[in-house]
Amino acid sequence: MARKAGIIGGGVIGGGWAARFLLNGWDVAVFDPDPEAPRKVGEVIANARRALPALSDGPMPPEGKLSFASTITEAVEGADYIQESVSERLDLKHRVFAQIQQVAPGTPIGSSTSGFKPSELQQNAANPATIFVAHPFNPVYLLPLAEIVPSAKSDPALIDSAKETLREIGMFPLHIRKEIDAHIADRFLEAVWREALWLVKDGIATTEEIDEAIRMGFGLRWGQMGLFETYRIAGGEAGMKHFMAQFGPCLTWPWTKLMDVPEFNDELVDLIAGQSDAQSGHHSIRELERIRDQNLIGFLRVLKERNWGAGKVLLDHDARRRQAMPAPSPDHAQPMEMARMHVLPGWIDYNGHMTESRYLFAASETSDAFLRHIGADIAYVGTGFSYYTAETHIMHLGEAKLGDALSGTVQVIHADEKRLHIFIRILKGDEAVATLEQMLLHVDMKAGKTCAAPPAILDRLLPIAKAHAALPKPEAAGRHVGQKK
Repeated sequence: MARKAGIIGGGVIGGGWAARFLLNGWDVAVFDPDPEAPRKVGEVIANARRALPALSDGPMPPEGKLSFASTITEAVEGADYIQESVSERLDLKHRVFAQIQQVAPGTPIGSSTSGFKPSELQQNAANPATIFVAHPFNPVYLLPLAEIVPSAKSDPALIDSAKETLREIGMFPLHIRKEIDAHIADRFLEAVWREALWLVKDGIATTEEIDEAIRMGFGLRWGQMGLFETYRIAGGEAGMKHFMAQFGPCLTWPWTKLMDVPEFNDELVDLIAGQSDAQSGHHSIRELERIRDQNLIGFLRVLKERNWGAGKVLLDHDARRRQAMPAPSPDHAQPMEMARMHVLPGWIDYNGHMTESRYLFAASETSDAFLRHIGADIAYVGTGFSYYTAETHIMHLGEAKLGDALSGTVQVIHADEKRLHIFIRILKGDEAVATLEQMLLHVDMKAGKTCAAPPAILDRLLPIAKAHAALPKPEAAGRHVGQKK
């Protein structure tokens, strides 16, 4: 039975939470008094459906059931987890928590607040132990970070359980040990934001120039390494002490105005808004979201390929899913869906079609996912053994274009101690746009020759091969190049 998440507040953040839970198989009930909430949340979820599956190397779980509740009570009844994302007004949050705890006094309640401390949220609550900060970052359905901030009144076991819930939906819960206004990330962002306002106000830079400085330079560094690790490297072989000795004195130099806030008046607002309109006004918000999503997908997949930073979170999440995948039984044998992908801008040729190399890439993603499923993953390769592809035969059966959603399935034709013979289908919906037949050999890399796979792998592989033996052999299997259809 699917678990239920109650989402209170259907704005950008609440909609992102709804999408994150829904696409990870949870039933989701949303409450928001705004009559436009179903449309707004629906648009966010539509963007998430285009984006989130592209981060996974395996099939997404069946999508949960989405409903819109007419009351807070209806939204949280029977919920296993509740996320509050209403406006940043403490009195409003207190009223929401009071209504929630009338019907769900023991259910974890995470607050998306970007500024309030958990002790402030817990004031006068019927059960303060269940209320904590779970502050995400937009888009919630793609970015893994959630700042988890408990207070002295929080239930440690409940906090641990909530963090595990967030890991299960692919997030990275960062446990903040001491509560503080605006937590960690927003305090840092506020300092950068304040300096940026001064740079614009003083005519030193425009909004676009500031954004270019971030996204063309240090923003990319921060995205994969953070602040201190970046500076540690800047110190060279001598490390962080050398960096601090070199650059520490400049902290007293008048470079920034971080402690001096510009007057936040209409003139400053108009200046910032006008420059931002000139910079980005030719795109709608939804277009900007989709551009952002595709850029983040590319960035995150690169990090995933390197098992680094946020990419490691994605790999760990894929590993959880693989462990939960049951092996097919003889009564339910079918090709195993192992990968889902979207045709990205870099995948297409001048005709607007997916290039030949990307069909092979899609097949490689599919076979690699299958190898990870049977235990032949990167850790196994580190032991000196691997499966090598000895032969591949590809047939191009259809066209895939920009934005198309693709899936890859594996059918095991034969497997023994040393050989793995598989048939891969790259599907667009139910239509095969390509099939690939592959022969892989289990290899001792140091000896440079084939060898028997260990029981740990064969125990996962051979039952699949036995189940798939009941399937009809693919018509294309065994074909040679140029053979008549």
